[in-house]
This record gives sequence, structure tokens and C-alpha cells, in this order.
Amino acid sequence: MDQGVQALKRVGAKDSMNLGDRICLPISVKEFPDDKQEEGHCSEEEVKFIRSLVLYKDPAIVVINKPPGLPVQGGIGIKRSLDELAATCLSYGFSEPPRLVHRLDRDCSGILVMGRTQTSATVLHSLFREKTFGASDDVIDHAKAILQRRYWALVIGSPRQQEGLISVPLGKVVVDNGKSDRITIVNKAQCLPSQHAITKYKVIGSSCPGFTWLELIPLTGRKHQLRVHCAEVLGTPIVGDYKYGWRTHKDWKPVAWSKIESHSNEERSKRKNIPFDLNMDSGSIAEKNLRLHLHSKQMVLPNVSLALQNVKLHAECDLSGLESLELVAPMPSYMQKSWDITNSGFDG
Repeated sequence: MDQGVQALKRVGAKDSMNLGDRICLPISVKEFPDDKQEEGHCSEEEVKFIRSLVLYKDPAIVVINKPPGLPVQGGIGIKRSLDELAATCLSYGFSEPPRLVHRLDRDCSGILVMGRTQTSATVLHSLFREKTFGASDDVIDHAKAILQRRYWALVIGSPRQQEGLISVPLGKVVVDNGKSDRITIVNKAQCLPSQHAITKYKVIGSSCPGFTWLELIPLTGRKHQLRVHCAEVLGTPIVGDYKYGWRTHKDWKPVAWSKIESHSNEERSKRKNIPFDLNMDSGSIAEKNLRLHLHSKQMVLPNVSLALQNVKLHAECDLSGLESLELVAPMPSYMQKSWDITNSGFDG
């Protein structure tokens, strides 16, 4: 390589720029937007659907029950994402669009919080960031935490203990000749960058042989943390997680279930015509093609809106004394069906 030519390196959102730095974009990024495309346009039916997902709304935040299969953020190959749709459908007359303050995997469902103003978004983002970077090896008292998140997951198999604490470092490895990556447990012998990840878990149901319902409480917020902890630490991959539980799913056979579902033709038609090609029904353990059974079920967080009305709130202020909001999101219908099957027995 010529001395005057510097090697390119991939950068992230956290990297800072210096005077004279240059950014190279892939050829897939257009210099000018296509005027023919109405960016952010939604039909009346699409707006109605997105607004039907809203669980809670006040002047500071809007909370939705994210459907599985809808990506939170845009990217290459993604046509519609929640951050774009929220700007169109969930502004409710505000001059600012709702802002993301945390993430959920594309195939994960459940509670997603967005800030409706820059001030509330900054405070909430700081709260979620503190949750991610402030955890240590010490056992954290979840009952006293100002931000509490509880997920429900259906896993294949059963943990050795009914409840416990998982505390292991996670790191990213590149696979498929650099085409993709995955998160894995990092031990001391490996020379890989890692971040500590802590999860509390508890069995909440195991009446159906071969399956267990877990309540998962992430005390840190690492990428794919819950999925890797279930698959690689507990040895019980989440149902529908082909990325981290592909060996278990290789010989998958649907669970026989004789119960007849009583839905009218009108109900079936409505469910089939959900916008954005989303399917909320298929994917239960009674079917061949599984969906990810991981759902953000419950969240407790400070009432930022109430605080903003009374005090000048900023990102570094103490939120521990604020009144809390308790949010609960119902599971998508395919997970509810799996819940019904595992709690009523099945025909084998």
C-alpha cells in the first residue's frame, strides 16, 4: 500500500470526527432523494393500525406494543421502520416527531418507549443508557431500580433451577466469511472485546413437557442478551430463535393440538389484512414455521411528564424520587396460542 493512502476503517455512531476526516458511503446511498417517492407517507388504514398499538401517551412519552416483524430502525433492505412510521402517525400535532430511546429486536414484540420532545427523549435515553452501562458484577436490587423491564419467553427444555442470576460477558464474532455476526459468551482465554451482561430469570410455567415459560429481567441492555443467555447459559433456547438455537430447531415437529379456534370470517379477514405485511397469528408451537417467542411484557419507569410539569428536568437529574408508570403489553396472538396450548395440555 502506498504511504500516502490510509486504510479505511468502519466507524460507528459513538466515534468522534477530527478536522480533515472523510466519510466514505456505500454506492447504495443516493446523493439526492428520489422525488418520486413520498417519504413517510402512510395510508389512512396504516395510520389507524399504528395508532392502535399505543398503550400509553402523555405530553412527554408515547408507548406502543411493538408487533413482531416490524423493525424499530431503518437500514439497508428495510422498507418501513417504526422510527419513520412514528414521525408520520404518532406526532399527534406535536412539531417534533417521537424519538427512540431504546431498542427491541425486529422479531421481538412488546413495550417500546419513545420520547415526544427532545427534553424527555434526552432524559429517557440517559435512563436506558445508565441501565446498560451502570451495572456491575454485584447483584442489583431490581425492586428498587427506577427502570424495570420484564420479558416473557417460551423456551425449549427447562433450566436446572427455578430461578437465578446470569452474569457473563458477551462479545461479537463475525461468521459466514464476514457476511453476518452473532453474539456469544466470552471467556477469559478469548482475546475478544466483551461487555458484561446480567439477567435475572424465573420459571413461571412448565406444565407442558418439553417447554418452559420464563420471566426474564435484563439488568443490562446488551444486544441479543436474553437470547444468548437462554440458549448458551441455561441451555434452553427461545422458541423460534433460529439464530442461537438452530440445533434444537433442526428436527422441530409441531405440537398436536385439537382445540378448534372460533373466529368469524370477518375476524380472520381483518387479521389477514394487517398493514406492512405483518402476521400476528401464525408461528405458534402448533405450527411448522415458528416465530420468536420473546415479548417485552412489563415496564416500570419514572413519570417524566409529571416531573417536567413541576421542575426543570435534565439528563443528569435524580429520577429515583419520581412517581412511577407501570406499563403492561398483551402478547401477540401466536404467543398467546402457545400459552394456551402449554397451559391446557396437548394431544401427543
